[in-house]
Amino acid sequence: MALTAGNCTSFSRFYVKAIDSKEIKVKTKKELWQGRRELLFSTILIAAVQVNDSQTELLKRYLKKTEENKAKNDKERLDGYYKRNYRDYFGFVEGSLKQKKEEELTESEQGILKWLEKNK
Repeated sequence: MALTAGNCTSFSRFYVKAIDSKEIKVKTKKELWQGRRELLFSTILIAAVQVNDSQTELLKRYLKKTEENKAKNDKERLDGYYKRNYRDYFGFVEGSLKQKKEEELTESEQGILKWLEKNK
């Protein structure tokens, strides 16, 4: 069979690879492109898994730090809640408490006055 221009152009679409057993495997350019695409996607997937691992380590570090500071954070949150919500009420009560003498104040009223002095 003689090679003509038509045969050469149609033959150039194939990549011929010889195997040890004298068999010839022919791959088209489309198959080669799919192989490259799969290689690219697998590389991206591996990179994404490595990024997820580093994010997981970062999250674990943050969780550990949060657990260590939990008591302190809870106390700060509770103090902030008290300062926002009880200042107005205790300030209202303070007017009537200041009219009383020190000996007439109950323990809770004395506590209110101390709290107001501390948190003003």
